[in-house]
Amino acid sequence: MAVNIDLVTPANLDRLKPLPRVRLAWEVLVTYVRVRWVMRDEDAARAVGRLRGRPGGNTVATWNDGSELLAAWRLSRAVVNVLERLPSDSRCLYRSLTLLTMLQRRGIAQTLVIAVAARPFAAHAWVEVGGEAVLPDAEPGYERLLEL
Repeated sequence: MAVNIDLVTPANLDRLKPLPRVRLAWEVLVTYVRVRWVMRDEDAARAVGRLRGRPGGNTVATWNDGSELLAAWRLSRAVVNVLERLPSDSRCLYRSLTLLTMLQRRGIAQTLVIAVAARPFAAHAWVEVGGEAVLPDAEPGYERLLEL
């Protein structure tokens, strides 16, 4: 697996050392700001296209050993931990788009899922890798509306 040394990609359950943890937190913040900027004028489908960039253009790793799901799960925990401390709107869509962008940067295939519930009306977004939710998926009663 070839990995860009600028990206912190936790691929095991070991605790990150302080410097990589700070670099990962910084990447989450910078990515979140970019997501907010892109979403200001775009709908979700167009924003996802812009955030993913060119197909294959941002791929920096070749995942063939199944570790992408663990790395995605660890990155999702980092996104949630950093964004929940911000005094801004970091609900499920922004968290999902932040994670989607970070996974794309690492060459990990992902799907953004948007689901709705009819009564009471509610919407939820999450990211899946290999069909597994790596951000909390919707509770029962939600129906998938869109997959990007």
